[in-house]
Amino acid sequence: MAREQLQVLNALDVAKTQWYHFTAIVIAGMGFFTDAYDLFCVSLVTKLLGRIYFHKEGSDKPGELPSNIAAAINGVAFCGTLSGQLFFGWLGDKMGRKRVYGMTLMLMVICSVASGLSFSSTPTSVVATLCFFRFWLGFGIGGDYPLSATIMSEYANKRTRGAFIAAVFAMQGFGILAGGVVAIIVSSAFDAKYPAPSYQENPTASTVPQADYVWRIIVIFGAFPALLTYYWRMKMPETARYTALVAKNAKQAAADMSKVLQVELESEQEKIDEGKSKNDFGLFTMSFLRRHGLHLLGTTSTWFLLDIAFYSQNLFQKDIFTAIGWLPPAKTMNAIEEVFRIARAQTLIALCSTVPGYWFTVALIDRMGRFAIQLMGFFFMTVFMFALAIPYHHWTLEANRIGFVVMYSLTFFFANFGPNATTFVVPAEIFPARLRSTCHGISAASGKAGAIVGAFGFQYAEKGFGVKKTLIILGVVNALGMFFTLLVPESKGKSLEEMSGEGRDDEAQSTIESRTVPV
Repeated sequence: MAREQLQVLNALDVAKTQWYHFTAIVIAGMGFFTDAYDLFCVSLVTKLLGRIYFHKEGSDKPGELPSNIAAAINGVAFCGTLSGQLFFGWLGDKMGRKRVYGMTLMLMVICSVASGLSFSSTPTSVVATLCFFRFWLGFGIGGDYPLSATIMSEYANKRTRGAFIAAVFAMQGFGILAGGVVAIIVSSAFDAKYPAPSYQENPTASTVPQADYVWRIIVIFGAFPALLTYYWRMKMPETARYTALVAKNAKQAAADMSKVLQVELESEQEKIDEGKSKNDFGLFTMSFLRRHGLHLLGTTSTWFLLDIAFYSQNLFQKDIFTAIGWLPPAKTMNAIEEVFRIARAQTLIALCSTVPGYWFTVALIDRMGRFAIQLMGFFFMTVFMFALAIPYHHWTLEANRIGFVVMYSLTFFFANFGPNATTFVVPAEIFPARLRSTCHGISAASGKAGAIVGAFGFQYAEKGFGVKKTLIILGVVNALGMFFTLLVPESKGKSLEEMSGEGRDDEAQSTIESRTVPV
C-alpha cells in the first residue's frame, strides 16, 4: 500500500505557478548559460589562437592550431564535465543540493576568468594553462547538470514541472546568443580601433598584437552573469524533498517551504519515521536494479546516443558557412574580422534553429509528454540525417546547397525540440530522492561520453569513410535512440514520489515497474 504523501510535498505538487518558480529557473539556469557560452566561444578562441601563436612565416594560409592541440582544448573540457557530473551528482545526494550548489558556481566563475588570463605569451604555456583551467571549468559545469535539474524538479509543481526543468536547460540558448553578441561587439570594436589588412595582403600585419586581448575578453565575460546569481543560490533553502525524504527532517522541510509558499504547513515527522525502513535501498542493490534498472539504462543510453549525433553535427558547420557564403576563405580576412564573421554565422544558425527548438519543448512538454517529444525528435533526426546522407552528391551541387542548409538546421531544431531537452528532464523525475542527483549525474556523464565519441570519433570517421557514410552512421545512431526511448517511462502530470515509488510497498511499486512504455 502507498502511504499518504507529506503535506509539504503535496503543497509543492499542487502549488500555482508563482514568482519563486521563475526565480529558481534563472538561478538554476545560469550554470547552463555559462556552459553554452563557453562551448560557443571555444571555436572562436581556437581560430584566433591559431593565428596568434601558430603563424608560420611564408605560409599562404593563416596559422591554425595543430589538430592534437585543438582536440586537447575541446577534450579536457568534456573530460572535466563528465567527471563533475559523476562527482557532484553523488555529492548532491550525500551533502544536500544547496550545500554543493555554491561550489559548482564558484568553480565555474573562477576557472572561466582564469581561462582568459592564461599565463605567459608562449604557445606551450598559454595552451597548457588554458587546458588546465578548462578541465576545472568543465568540472564545475558538470556538477551543475544534476544539481540544477534535481533542484528545479523538487521545487516545481507536477502540472508544469517539465516546462520548468526544460526552461533551465533552455538557458543554454541565451548563453549561445550572449556569446555571439559579445564576440560581435568586442571584435567590431577592436577591428574599428586597430584596422588591419587581410592575410593575403600582409600576413604579419593581419594579426594585430591587440588581438590577444580579444579572445581573453570574450572568454572572461561569460563568468559575470553566473557570478551575479551566487548570492541568490546561497539564499535558496534546501529542497523540501531532500530535507524530508533524505535528511528525514520534516520540521525543517515544513519551515523552509512555509516561507517559500507563504502558507502554514505541518511538519508530520511521524510519517517520516513510519517510512524510514521502507525503500531505503542503495544504487548497487537488486532492489534498485529491479525497480529502476531499465529506467537508468533508458536514460543513459538515449543521452549517450543523442550526444554522439548532436556533437558530431558541429563538424559540418564549416561546410554550412561556406555553402551560404557567410564565411569567405580565411586568407581574405584579418584575424579579428574572422572572429566577427564566425560569431555572426554561428549566432544566426543558433537563432534560426537551435534556440527555437528549446522553447518549443518548454511550451509543449507538459502537453505532449516527455516520451512523445523524445521519440518524435529522434525520428525526425533520423529522417533528416538519411535525407542528407543518401543523396549526398545532390546536396553538394551549387544549386542545392540552400536545401542542405535547411535540412541541416532542421536536425538541430528537432534535437532541441526532442531528446536534447528530454534526456535532461526525465532523469530528474523518475528516481528516488536519495539517488536522484546521482542517477542524473550518471545519465549526464553517459551523454558526455557520447559527446566525446561524437566530437572526436567522427572526425576520424569522416576522414576514413567520407562524409556520406559518416552521415549514414549518424542516422543509424539516431534510430537506435528511438529504440532505447521505449525504456523511458512517461512522467507527465505525476508527482516525483509517484514516479520513484517512494512510500510504496513492493506490490504497489510493481505496477509502475511493469509500465515502462506509456500507454
